[in-house]
Formats: sequence, structure tokens, C-alpha cells
Amino acid sequence: MKAFLPFARPEIDEDTIRAVAEVLRSGWITSGPQVQRFESELSGRFGGRPVRTFAHATAALEVAVRLAGVGPGDEVIVPAMSFVASANVVALAGGRPVLVDVDLDSRNTDAARIEAAITPRTKALMPVHFAGLPVDLDPVYALAERRGLRVIEDAAHAMGAEYHGRRIGAQGDLVAFSFHPNKNITTIEGGALSFSNPAEVERAERLRFHGIRKLPGGVMDVLEHAGKSNLADVSAAIGLAQLAKLDRFNARRAELARRYFERLGARPRLRLPAPDRPGHAWHLFAPLIDFDALGTTRERFIEAMHTRGVAAGVHYPAMHLFAAFRRLGYRAGDFPNAETIGARTVTLPLFTQMQDADVDRVCDALSDFLK
Repeated sequence: MKAFLPFARPEIDEDTIRAVAEVLRSGWITSGPQVQRFESELSGRFGGRPVRTFAHATAALEVAVRLAGVGPGDEVIVPAMSFVASANVVALAGGRPVLVDVDLDSRNTDAARIEAAITPRTKALMPVHFAGLPVDLDPVYALAERRGLRVIEDAAHAMGAEYHGRRIGAQGDLVAFSFHPNKNITTIEGGALSFSNPAEVERAERLRFHGIRKLPGGVMDVLEHAGKSNLADVSAAIGLAQLAKLDRFNARRAELARRYFERLGARPRLRLPAPDRPGHAWHLFAPLIDFDALGTTRERFIEAMHTRGVAAGVHYPAMHLFAAFRRLGYRAGDFPNAETIGARTVTLPLFTQMQDADVDRVCDALSDFLK
């Protein structure tokens, strides 16, 4: 019997395990030399821009929102199709997440949709690079400059992605990444923030460690209220090993995505994601299935795939239909594309250890379901 195929699995080699063991034996397992080295390596990938790491990507977004000056009464424009963290960090800062619709195939929003949602209260824009496909950033940044707004790029899916030949994170304003176990590289849990303004780095360091400022002679002061979200050296050691393999990881992801396109092709009731483009990081491969037209449900699809030994996920439900966002006044029908995606999306297996035969196995099971 073939082994069960998950939709994501991190690739951790023995060298990485040994590196973690060395950190554990060193006696310094929280933030220390490995974190500093990891941040330096990330900075090198991003053209020398300052980078700071965090315990998770949500913390990176939380800090970015505070650096952008978002507070009570302020608005931040966020796509309705994203993981809920994108909007939650705005609400937790006292602001209002103003949701906008997305394109049905790319799952990304654009400058036109964003501009239509700008009000005098708008403080920042948060484009999300869905599934690793970069947003068309030039019009977004032109709009932000014209209206005097900050841009916080949610690049949780986009480690290794490129826009016009330049790496996401090597350009732009504030760019947040995720190193969750199902992302393109992992630190177990973790995130990072890339800065365009070096003057904001010191405050970001305070915001990830209780608002503390260390003074000469071992004295400290607390300059503002903040939480704790520093990355540990154990996680950084994993990140260093993963970062060295990122280009290979993403190249394999792209190969697997192309095989999905080749095997699935054009089929009734199946809508594939936007096709491969230069710079796509292929964090997810998530087609849409018209379950209503098939007379079935997504739950039955996931069960049928599971019976065939294949996992399937859901990335993501439409955000505005969650109870917390309905309390903000959002209703069904507000964002038709996000709702269609949310109702029909399925996430198929995509990870570096997959063989071409694994893609074929997934496509065979999917094809049988569509029949």
C-alpha cells in the first residue's frame, strides 16, 4: 500500500538535525549568535536591507502595523482572500481592516481595487502575495506614494519569489515573511521583517522584546508597551540550513506545479490557478472545483481523496464571512471572487520530496472524482 501523501511536509536533513544538536549543547538556545547569523544571511538575500526575525510571521506583521503608525480609528486595506492573520493584526492595533476583493485566478488584489477602498482614515495598504505569486507592486506603490500611505507586504507565501527580476523583500516598504512548517522554508515557527528604513529597526527590536531599551552599565528602560516575539537560536539554526536550499526547494516546487498543469489541463468544473510566471514561489497549488455543479461537497471531495491516500487542504475561506468580520459589518455578497474562491478552493499536495509519480497519483484521484 502506498504511503499517505500529505499536502505539505518540511524537508529537514541530517545536517540540520546535527546543527540543532550543536545549538542545544552550546548552552545558548534562545536569541543569540545563530539568530544574528540568520538575519545577516537574510539581509544578504535582500540586497543588504536590514532584516529582523520573530517567533512567528504574525508578530512580524504586528510590528509592521505598529511601525506604520496604525492605531484606533485608522484603516488598513487588506484582501478578503488571505489567512486571517493579515487582518487580525490591524484589529489588534485598534484599527479597522478594510477588505477588498481579489482576482479569481491570481487570488491577488490590485491597485484599482485598493484605490476604490481608500478613505481619509486609510493609514496603510497590505497587499498579500497569495500562494507565492507576487502582486503587481508598481501600481500599488505608485498609489501609496501619491496618497502618502505606508505599504506592508504580507509575503508569508512568497519566500524566494521575484517581481520584475528583484526578490520580494529586496524592495518595497515593510515586507513580512513566514517560516511556518508548511512554508517554502521553515524554522519550525518563525517570521521575518525586511525594512526599507534602517531607522525603524531599533524600534522593531524593542517591539519584539517588551519595549525594552538597554542602556550603558546594564541599566534598562521600557519605552513603550510591547510583547515578546524574539526567535530562538534553535529555530535560527534550522533557518540557516533551509535558506541555503531555498533556490533548490523553489525550483522543485515549480517543476511539480508545471506537472499539475500538464496533467490536469482544461477540464469542466475545474479552474486552475494563474499559470506559472517568472518569479512565482509556488507555496501552494490550489485549484477551484465547482462542487455545486458536480452535485457534491468539498467535504466529500476531501474524504474521497483521503480514501485514495491523498491529503487536501483549504486555503482559505473568504475572510469576511467569519463571525468576527461580520461584526464589523461585512456580509455575504460583498466580495464575490473571494467568496467563489473560498467555497471552491482545494489545496493539493506540493512539497519538495514529492516525485512526479505523486503528482500523477493526485491527478488520477482528482480526475476520478470529477467523473
